[in-house]
Amino acid sequence: MEARRVVVVGYQAAELLDIACVTTSLTVANGLGARPAYAVGVATPGGRTITCSSGLALRSGHSLERLRGPLDTLVVSGGSGHKAAAENPRIVAHVRRLARESRRTASVCTGATVLAAAGLLDGKRVTTHWWYAAELAGAYPQIEVDPTPIYIRDGSVTTAAGVTSALDLTLSFIEEDHGAELARAVARGLVTYLHRPGNQAQMSMFTTASATTNSLVRRTVDHIAAHLDGDLGTATLAAGAGVSERHLTRLFVEHLGETPGRFVRNARTEAAARLLTGTSSPLASVAARCGFGSAETLRQAFTARYGTSPSRYRATLRA
Repeated sequence: MEARRVVVVGYQAAELLDIACVTTSLTVANGLGARPAYAVGVATPGGRTITCSSGLALRSGHSLERLRGPLDTLVVSGGSGHKAAAENPRIVAHVRRLARESRRTASVCTGATVLAAAGLLDGKRVTTHWWYAAELAGAYPQIEVDPTPIYIRDGSVTTAAGVTSALDLTLSFIEEDHGAELARAVARGLVTYLHRPGNQAQMSMFTTASATTNSLVRRTVDHIAAHLDGDLGTATLAAGAGVSERHLTRLFVEHLGETPGRFVRNARTEAAARLLTGTSSPLASVAARCGFGSAETLRQAFTARYGTSPSRYRATLRA
């Protein structure tokens, strides 16, 4: 049985974790009986040893220029050298060529910049590390950048978020190729949580909100987080903050990019997602603890935000 050829593209100042999460996960899958097995390699310009962004040297097994398909999977790593790689016409041309010879193509973190430079993301919805999302969107207006998910699959191209999302990406590939049982076994072997669904947020909205420089907004967000099951209407929040509803709304839109009402709805939905995976509470109980009037109201909000029902989300993560 012919092995599945998987190649990870590296370059100077690539992120070692982006590469290792892919190669190690697939190697563990081989050890646990993946058939056909994965033939895993790293390709670099000229086949030269690269110095990763951490300063560690990584020896390559393939020359990017001499590598020929067909490949099962091509993965482009990210790293602090992603801009230089995307501006290197030889790297970009060979990534474009190899993508045509691959069953599926993927990027991790800022590796999306290289795929974008190769024209492989045109017209697609993609993600990258949330730090670099605005930069990617500004440089390549022909692609739709969503900084929220862990990974996004659009046709034969999958883009993943920052660094360790490479692990989630690779586990999803293993599950696709060999089934959920092997993916779970690999996750256990790596002593990690079973891969997060692609639509799970890269980071908590509360972490993002806490970074705002406006003290009134921070206090209001802290109040929301501590009283999800209480009255969090805009009028109540404004009264508690000592400002008008209009002023509070203006501050939330300016500093958080959304109205107080939308922030509260998203906060309650995110809290529900954590309870669904961290507890065995019934849906009605989760809904009440998070301030939803009923399990049906929770279902509607949850489906709108995560694209799946609460019960299916819980079943998927606990499977």
